[in-house]
Amino acid sequence: MKAVFLDSQTFSSNIVFTAIEQQVTQLSCYPTTTVEQLFERCQGVDIVITNKVILTAAMLAKLPQLKLICIAATGFNNVDIEAASKHNIAVTNVSGYAGNSVAQYVLAQMLEYYQQTCHHNTNTQHGHWQKSETFCYHGNAITELAGKTLGIVGYGSLGQAVAKLAQAFGMTILISERPSSDNVRQGRVSFEHVVAQADILSLHCPQTASTENLINADVLTKMKPTAMLINTARGALINSTDLLTALHNKQIAYAVLDVLEQEPPKADHPLLLALQEGALDNLKITAHIAWASSEAQQRLINLLAENIAAFNLGERLNRLDSKT
Repeated sequence: MKAVFLDSQTFSSNIVFTAIEQQVTQLSCYPTTTVEQLFERCQGVDIVITNKVILTAAMLAKLPQLKLICIAATGFNNVDIEAASKHNIAVTNVSGYAGNSVAQYVLAQMLEYYQQTCHHNTNTQHGHWQKSETFCYHGNAITELAGKTLGIVGYGSLGQAVAKLAQAFGMTILISERPSSDNVRQGRVSFEHVVAQADILSLHCPQTASTENLINADVLTKMKPTAMLINTARGALINSTDLLTALHNKQIAYAVLDVLEQEPPKADHPLLLALQEGALDNLKITAHIAWASSEAQQRLINLLAENIAAFNLGERLNRLDSKT
């Protein structure tokens, strides 16, 4: 079984692929793969591993030897699943690898905002404490997380992992019902109620037709002016133009984004330009790294290997294709 990894650079350099190598006879890894390079690299291989490289129906029709596509992610919008089934190509994905990493990221961003850690470190570096007339130098106010209300939109494994850590800090957890739902399940509250009550609103839901632009001008006006918004899910959940306006007008206090609509984003993305120009002091953007602790990345690779091992044994593990 010959395998090719089309975009191995989506993983850190310290991640090892030994588990995958043990399941195949040959593994060829390419840091990135363009559309023009795709056919040549996939031709004659049995297994294609892709994180974000797109495999269309037209491309799959040209690869009669291909037996298995391993998506190195949970989302699978980059592979034509129906076409793969038509050509008897198995497709797998992975999930459940990033709960600790995403939860740690979300809590770290909350703690930085409410604890003002960097600000207080900088005060000492700049000599303010040394010149103080009292034993401490206060600077920006520190606020406890205990008693704060965390609203979670999307209560899968990631949302649950965030809730678990937040509860340890004494926070009140509100779990949002699906925004489009007419019924509110036990243990959840309406999306509108979560938006209005949350001190921190954390997004963990998938991107679908019903969740695109979920956070828009109307929703932002209903949030507390002291609220913090965190998005580690998908960039398209938030209308960037509306968020930019809300941050400028202080309709909400702060936003942390780990994702944008297009990744990597264009240099002229309005939110990135606002940051670079110093126009906003209430926005932080990171480069889609909430999932990417070393441990989570290695777990993902090991799960890919388990998918391949199961396929080799004729078993269905994490299969997405419609073949039975």
